[in-house]
Amino acid sequence: MKKYLKILKECPLFRDIESSDLLKMLTCLDAKVESFDKKYTIFSEGTPARYLGIVLTGSVQVVRIDYYGNRSILTELGSGQVFSEEFSFAGLPTIPVSVIADDPCDVMLIDCSHILHTCSNNCAFHQQLIFNLMKNLAEKAILFHQKVEIAAKRTTREKLMTYLMFQAKKAGSNRFRIPFDRQELADYLEVDRSGLSAEISKLRKEGVLESDKNTFVLL
Repeated sequence: MKKYLKILKECPLFRDIESSDLLKMLTCLDAKVESFDKKYTIFSEGTPARYLGIVLTGSVQVVRIDYYGNRSILTELGSGQVFSEEFSFAGLPTIPVSVIADDPCDVMLIDCSHILHTCSNNCAFHQQLIFNLMKNLAEKAILFHQKVEIAAKRTTREKLMTYLMFQAKKAGSNRFRIPFDRQELADYLEVDRSGLSAEISKLRKEGVLESDKNTFVLL
């Protein structure tokens, strides 16, 4: 666990928890680390909503696949970020989405029941963990509303520009990189890839933006 300590200190679940306490906490929580190959399905839809995951290395995508096999990317998560905790703490019996390794990755898995119920040691830092969990869930709710705002747009252009403006604001610059290739971006925006590529080409000709693979500049 020590080799992941720097990453875990950056994880929102462990804000304001000292390194020495964090190592004790991971023991109390019976945390375990597993490695996954690229494209491996870490959690599939219908998996019991029991564990939360923390990305230690690599990245994962949270996706929704409909009855016809159409894929929509809900979010991409990198080092230090948390996934699937909202389903367990909401009391859902199973997970309604899939979590897939976008790169080879190491993931820490924690049984959520160990977070909700303090151990017999009555660790003082457990309350801080629960506070951090509530704050993290609130921050995820904000991101969810952004996704809803994008999905509510009527045209591919509107969806794309809304997403790019969110990313520019997040980066604090009109030049930024996004975590998706073209197909993944189409899946995230829930639009056709060819239509998306055509729209990006139009926006470049109109002088609205510049793009090079996953780097964009809003002009």
